[in-house]
Amino acid sequence: MVVNAGQCHYAVGDRRKRRNHISDIRKKRRNRLTSRNLNRFAASSRAAVWVLAGMLFLGSGLTARAQSEGGNSQKGLEGAWRLQLTVRDCNTGQALRTFPAVFTFAKGGTATVITAGQLPSLATTGLGAWRHAHGHNYSAVTDAFVFSPAGVWIQTHRLTRAIEVSIDGDAFTDTVALEIFDTNGNLIVTGCATSVASRLE
Repeated sequence: MVVNAGQCHYAVGDRRKRRNHISDIRKKRRNRLTSRNLNRFAASSRAAVWVLAGMLFLGSGLTARAQSEGGNSQKGLEGAWRLQLTVRDCNTGQALRTFPAVFTFAKGGTATVITAGQLPSLATTGLGAWRHAHGHNYSAVTDAFVFSPAGVWIQTHRLTRAIEVSIDGDAFTDTVALEIFDTNGNLIVTGCATSVASRLE
């Protein structure tokens, strides 16, 4: 087969056009992919900024809440405390007897108290709840079940406390209202007490 120079020139030119056309298509695809990736990156960056801003906002809110719950003291009421509890005459305030106790105020608002004021064989550990009132002031309520020497449940002792934590957060004083209920929930006796406490660390 004989091919003249004009046909060769046309074939070469045709191949160049095809190569240029394929190259143009590849560039357009790359440009579209690059543009799409940039858009995705920009969108994910905006989302990351919003997430970060939200975390900072929530974090500041949680910090403010923790500080308000703890009053002006960094430590607040949360933690373990060693108490000297004094039972008093509600009318005169005269001290009747004093004994030690240990109180824990857990994060989340639960409270636990053990005391030397009752034989452990005759009473359960006191369990209850506490909360921040304002400033350095808190309140707490605990219940304990009391039994006869024969092991029969006879009473429930409820202690309601109004607590004031010291400015440094290492001590507190409180006033205590005692209510004793029978097994039917009837209030049968009331009493009064005060406590001085130091943080147990």
